[in-house]
Amino acid sequence: MPLKYISIDGDDIGRKITSCYLSNDEGKLHLISRQIEASTLKIAALLESKGFDVIFRAADGVVAKTNTDCNFEELFVAISSCPTNEITFSAGVGSNLREAYVALINSKSNGKNQLSKFSTLK
Repeated sequence: MPLKYISIDGDDIGRKITSCYLSNDEGKLHLISRQIEASTLKIAALLESKGFDVIFRAADGVVAKTNTDCNFEELFVAISSCPTNEITFSAGVGSNLREAYVALINSKSNGKNQLSKFSTLK
């Protein structure tokens, strides 16, 4: 089975952080940081439990690869249950890092909080 990559990124995290800076809200900034850390740890653990090799987990993103058969729609539902509070994630799937990233950008450009597959992009 060929490798598949999934690239996952938090939605509007930069705007939430900017809001904290502009409102001088140190407490909320710290809370956001803890929520993002907890969410990406949960997502990485979920992916590893499904046989993925996590190759990146930093800030509000996770990237992993697998050569096992995977229902990415079901996986995305499980990923969507990992975040805490108001954090949502978008994801993209492809046969290499570039394709997964292009699919991720498609998800973010078309409403966020969704999964896109490079193979179905027009």
